[in-house]
Amino acid sequence: MNEKDMVNDYLSVLNSSLSNYGSVISQADNQQLRQALQQIRNTDEQRQYSLYQYAKQKGYYQPAAPAQVTEIQQVKNQLSGAQQQQNNQPPQMH
Repeated sequence: MNEKDMVNDYLSVLNSSLSNYGSVISQADNQQLRQALQQIRNTDEQRQYSLYQYAKQKGYYQPAAPAQVTEIQQVKNQLSGAQQQQNNQPPQMH
């Protein structure tokens, strides 16, 4: 396995882990566990960004083209609309 493959594989693992932290943290009732998981997530986010920068510098990773201002505004509008709807609904009990 060459360096490019190892870097991309590690980036993939980190990205997958970061996607799962939110779910696990939101379900943790114990405050100490929540804080520990948040610290681990923060460390992994820093590690992921450093590795991303390294991969980009080496040419192992080509980021997507920057979003246009209109695209950014459209996403902001969609997210703020969804957030308003959530804020207007009572919490669901399981």
